Amino acid sequence: MNSVKTYTLFTDQDIYLFREGKHYKLYDRFGAHSVEKDGVKGVYFSVWAPNASKVSVIGNFNGWNQDGHALFPRWDGSGIWEGFIAGLTWGTLYKYAIETHRGEILEKSDPYALSWEQNLQAASLVSTTWYEWQDKEWMQSRWQKNTLKAPVSVYEMHLGSWVRDEHHPEKFLNYRDIAVKLIPYIREMGFTHVEFMPLMEYPYDPSWGYQITGFYAATSRFGSPQDLMFLIDELHRSGIGVILDWVPSHFPGDANGLHQFDGSYLYEHEDPRKGFHPDWKSYIFNYGRNEVKSFLISNAMFWLERYHADGLRVDAVTSMLHLDYSRNEGEWEPNIYGGNVNLEAKTFLQEFNTAVYKEFGDNIITIAEESSDFPMLTKPVHDGGVGFGMKWMMGWMHDTLAYFKEDTVNRKFLHHKLTFASMYMYNENYMMPLSHDEVVHGKASLIYKMKGDEWQKFANLRALYVYMFTHPGAKLLFMGDEFGQTSEWNFRKSLDWHLLNFPVHKGLQTAVKDLNHLYRNETAFYETQFSPEGFEWVEADDTDNSVYIYLRKGKKEEDVLMVILNLTPRVLDYKIGVAAGSQWEVIFNSDDEKYAGSGVQPDIFREDAEEYKGHQKSISIRLPPLAGVVLKKKAKNNNGKEASKTKDKKDDSGRRRTGKPLR
Repeated sequence: MNSVKTYTLFTDQDIYLFREGKHYKLYDRFGAHSVEKDGVKGVYFSVWAPNASKVSVIGNFNGWNQDGHALFPRWDGSGIWEGFIAGLTWGTLYKYAIETHRGEILEKSDPYALSWEQNLQAASLVSTTWYEWQDKEWMQSRWQKNTLKAPVSVYEMHLGSWVRDEHHPEKFLNYRDIAVKLIPYIREMGFTHVEFMPLMEYPYDPSWGYQITGFYAATSRFGSPQDLMFLIDELHRSGIGVILDWVPSHFPGDANGLHQFDGSYLYEHEDPRKGFHPDWKSYIFNYGRNEVKSFLISNAMFWLERYHADGLRVDAVTSMLHLDYSRNEGEWEPNIYGGNVNLEAKTFLQEFNTAVYKEFGDNIITIAEESSDFPMLTKPVHDGGVGFGMKWMMGWMHDTLAYFKEDTVNRKFLHHKLTFASMYMYNENYMMPLSHDEVVHGKASLIYKMKGDEWQKFANLRALYVYMFTHPGAKLLFMGDEFGQTSEWNFRKSLDWHLLNFPVHKGLQTAVKDLNHLYRNETAFYETQFSPEGFEWVEADDTDNSVYIYLRKGKKEEDVLMVILNLTPRVLDYKIGVAAGSQWEVIFNSDDEKYAGSGVQPDIFREDAEEYKGHQKSISIRLPPLAGVVLKKKAKNNNGKEASKTKDKKDDSGRRRTGKPLR
């Protein structure tokens, strides 16, 4: 006897929107929902399986037997199976037993389940996202933190390996335990946002979360949905934004997951040239299928609405947009225009961005991880763009790391790797990433990418960070890089926090902290970070000395900062052209002893009123070795006159000209 009763949460309008690919709140309908029918409490189940011949609910309530709880197919041809089972409550374990037209029985977890088990069975749990949020103040004003005119400095994290219980390092900490440790650290370090690598349920730890099976389930590795909500809530209450990695690009072939969900190619594209990823051995969503688009865009909405996420960083956008991504000739089929752009994926991304920005406005931000030069990714959809808020500046990352890996004597031959970004940095709204991908798979940690002995490595990395934090665009730094993690990132264990017992590591961490606060406090660094008027080269071509000088400008005329990079191990006395009447003061020096630098002070030891290199006057400054220096334009004297013509200072220490540390 079938114990399932007829019931539905779907209206005709829901079905219409679902089939049109325009239903963006499917999580209110699909999945397992606690409801009441005829005065009896229980759970309503619904699942999309249009090619199944039978769908039953199996679980710990019926001995995992498929005979007694068969769902009813809807009459409208939507492919939805649904029904009500009395007496079930939160915590019930269940799966769907799907009988295919070939007679196979597939046991599948619920694509819309809010929680999954952490075992081979990977059963779904009847669960809830009910939570009493306390972040009203943040939610009402967060647009001020997520706007393109705000400082955005992101700390990228893998939650399972940031820190673990020192007494039980093999175990994960709970979301709540992590909150206690993470929030004071982020506040002290000055990051504006955290970005969590995928927290949706995934079966395989070495995938780092990028092979998702439970797209609507917060991974139970670290606790319940409410535990994750607590972490996000506490971050918000401390003024810290939360960005989640989101993976609409592919999914694994696990038997419990979406692959051949009802015995057919349902979520994935049937043509392996479009539906199978050769690098990751995973399956690519069919972006041309309306129901799949509804599933994915609803998923984005779910994390933004139910979990109060402030942004989504969309993974592997390059692979989505290019039909020939990682494929040889003959392994891909051109689009209708003969090109390599996946037009269905592009349309999906445009619809995704349009939908989430329409729903949330400037309260949230979408970020594309995209490594090609695909045009107009961050331009509005109505202008032909893809509609993202930001794009990772992968070219900047690759050129910058290539430069800093090079020995200082050869840097003059690579000089314009650091200036090239200025040719395109306003083509898109860029975020500059130094991400997890750069510290794995034999690439070495950031500190060991740097050339030279220990002192030079740390000096180089501090200088690189000055370049990053003062360059136009938002910032992203992967966990551990802020203190010079020496080993490559290992997802199986905690970061090497003990390194902070060593002055060079502590000094680097302090430098990153001060750079974060400098970036946040100086409006010239962020309020025009996506506008050409916010940047000006002063010296871009001094290849012999490997010196770079540029201005960052705010909206006010007097709001000007000068950034000077000396990327050789020599102390240089350097002459710089500046505007008449301007006076300057040093506000940051990466060679300061508190950062474990050599302590050379960047004194301005001379000012001349004569024209120099097209500027009305000049200053001469002592440049520390392998260092970045930031100068701030002072307000004019009360009498409006320029400073005294000339003043000289003696070198404070001839031996410091070698660039060697004073130990």
